[in-house]
Amino acid sequence: MYLRVTARKNNDGVAVPYLQIAENYWNQAKKRSECKIVLNLGRADTANDERLRKLANSILKRCDPDYVGQKDITIINSWVYGDLYLLEQLWNKLELQKELTGLLKQKGHETPLERAIFLMVANRCIAPYSKLHCYEQWVKEDIYYPESKDISLHHFYRAMDFLESHKEEVEKAIFWKLADLFNLDVDIIFYDTTTVSFAIDTEDNAHADDGAQGRPALRKRGRPSKKNRSMPQVVVGMAVTRNGFPVRSWVFPGNTVDVTTVERVKKDLKGWRLGRCIFVGDRGMVSDDNLKTLSSSGGRYILGMPLRRGEEVSNEVLGRAGKFAAVKESSLFPTDKIKNGENTESSDTAPHLSVKEVWIPHKDAGEGARRYVVCFNIEEQKRQRTHREEVLRHLEAELESLERNKKDHPRRACELLASKRYGKYLSQRSTGRLYIDHKKIKDEEHLDGKFVVYSNDDTLTASDLALGYKQLMRVEQGWRDLKGGLKIGPVHHRLPFRIQAHVTLCVIGLLLERMAENACDDTWRNIRNAMKQIKATEYTTPHGHFVETNVINDSPRNVLKALNVEEPRQLLAAR
Repeated sequence: MYLRVTARKNNDGVAVPYLQIAENYWNQAKKRSECKIVLNLGRADTANDERLRKLANSILKRCDPDYVGQKDITIINSWVYGDLYLLEQLWNKLELQKELTGLLKQKGHETPLERAIFLMVANRCIAPYSKLHCYEQWVKEDIYYPESKDISLHHFYRAMDFLESHKEEVEKAIFWKLADLFNLDVDIIFYDTTTVSFAIDTEDNAHADDGAQGRPALRKRGRPSKKNRSMPQVVVGMAVTRNGFPVRSWVFPGNTVDVTTVERVKKDLKGWRLGRCIFVGDRGMVSDDNLKTLSSSGGRYILGMPLRRGEEVSNEVLGRAGKFAAVKESSLFPTDKIKNGENTESSDTAPHLSVKEVWIPHKDAGEGARRYVVCFNIEEQKRQRTHREEVLRHLEAELESLERNKKDHPRRACELLASKRYGKYLSQRSTGRLYIDHKKIKDEEHLDGKFVVYSNDDTLTASDLALGYKQLMRVEQGWRDLKGGLKIGPVHHRLPFRIQAHVTLCVIGLLLERMAENACDDTWRNIRNAMKQIKATEYTTPHGHFVETNVINDSPRNVLKALNVEEPRQLLAAR
């Protein structure tokens, strides 16, 4: 039997469609198939559609008692599920649940602190907000995570305290698991610092107030940055591997000078027994005390040297004559692109980079000499010269404007002298008037496209040193991600150990992102957007209450395949 449509003409000649249930049978006498009308259903207009649906549902229910019609399904809620599912699988790959649960059992904790830590880390990666917003809005409304029903707000703060008290064990376990999963080269460690500000007016006293457990205060005013001129801050240090994976973080008081952080960093990393560990730092880490600290006990380092500070580099090293040689491919520092969305193969790698070695006798080097490598990038030289020409055009316009001013030394002249953009090209006449100093311009041109690297490891070639220092950008990319997507600051915590725990949560979140980026060769933003296509839907039927995922398409499936992660179950819950 089947449903068919026939047309009949009214008296006015208009054709009207009618619905019929018909059945074909074989006419033995005529030796052919004929149609027999079983039931007339009336006119085929929209008024009959609902009657047809009811008839169809009743027939289907008669054939299948478990059949559920469209009208029997009530959608209750729907959530984005794929991004949270992916982060939980990465969390389990690092065996963090096992590690944290074991530490909790040792301390006799029975509360779900491990799940609270995971939720706070996942929140930094997906929708970074305060811990209060994370609990009241994100966990309760924005995600599907049944295990959160036993978690309260105080569990978040207790979990942060627990994480900070066991930070070293957790970071060490993560590091060695990473080395096993990704076969990481742990001989090279890149280190850098940044500042994170607080939206408060006054800095902390020598020791923080109640609840600080006697720890020194962290929120101090220090060297102001471009965005933070007066707010209290903390100094955050981070060590990453050559692949861009963060392995450890530190938090120092906001008035700490970068160079003074190295001694503690080297001491902490030494306890991990990394073997031949080469420390790579930028120009802010250079001081005589740091060089002695880094070289103690046979330590090896690669440091960028300030070009304008100290006579040895600015005069002897940069003034030494010699030919530059093209950088050769390095097995220790390969020039492949960084798998976090940043392609670095253009102007910062071998085709445009050349080096020359300079040996300078030094009283602290005994019978030997200090070894410097002067690096020259011709593309960077072109960029800097183009930029300088534009700056000088603007400066000439500013000086012409000052010439029309009758005052000998107007306020704008002081601003130009103090400006980092214009001041290095200006000098002042005896009358107080400003002029462009061409000798200063020539001195700046001599530095275009150049940077100087210093190392105490004689086994590394000049190409190794140049490429090793250039790869310090992995830390800089980490800072951009922490301050951008993960929103490490501004920080709203007051107690020192809570501030340190907040930084640790952000760094673990960055690590999970790097794992996904390394496997998928794409940015975390694109990976997260692809995984958001997987959703969880809660609905009810006469047969029960269910939560199911939608059909997974190619985009999130490719992400899961690249990470060797199984697809989520279609049926997530039923009761």
